Amino acid sequence: MSTPDRPLTTGRPGRSAEEIRRDIDQQRQQLGTSVEALRGRVNELTDWRRQAREHKRELIIGAAAVGFLVGIRLMRGRKNR
Repeated sequence: MSTPDRPLTTGRPGRSAEEIRRDIDQQRQQLGTSVEALRGRVNELTDWRRQAREHKRELIIGAAAVGFLVGIRLMRGRKNR
């Protein structure tokens, strides 16, 4: 953890240029892996066809409920005329 008198650092102070380059390369690889994992997760969550297949029952129940409520509202509208 970083404090005012002790900044957050990776590795030890006084590292050689080669050690710093290795750390940078390692961080770059980890970032690339993280970005790829995030991209895969975003694709998975935004695939609406897959979501519809996996939640078919919930979609049918929701559509039936909305249809029922719309029907009730239409019937009430006819009564008031």
